[in-house]
Amino acid sequence: MQEIPRTHAVNWFEIPVQDMERAQRFYETLLAAPLKREQVGAYTLAVFPAAGGGVGVGGCLLAGGDAPPPAQTGTVVYLNAEPSLDTVLARVEAAGGRIAMPRIDLPGELGCCAHVLDPEGNRVGLHALA
Repeated sequence: MQEIPRTHAVNWFEIPVQDMERAQRFYETLLAAPLKREQVGAYTLAVFPAAGGGVGVGGCLLAGGDAPPPAQTGTVVYLNAEPSLDTVLARVEAAGGRIAMPRIDLPGELGCCAHVLDPEGNRVGLHALA
């Protein structure tokens, strides 16, 4: 197996919420820092601040769309799938997992993502710029 250099194993997380106003107020108060509201399709995000101009690990609160209630999904951690999300997705079934949400191309320069279920049933996100 070829070693792929990575800056971080984890590069994004999503905390699902049902009441964005309440959740955003809680995390802004807890961390004494503002979260930036974004709209991505049917989803509303409140993005946590990241040092260094967004280089490193980032994350958000996530509401809307057809997402199941937080109690059914919990927080989703996105693993770094560089240099190619498609290459990593092609290995999922052979490794004993399954694809739970196929590749989605994100707006702008945000890259792409997908969700997989590992053999233990854990939902894990994958993210790459290509």
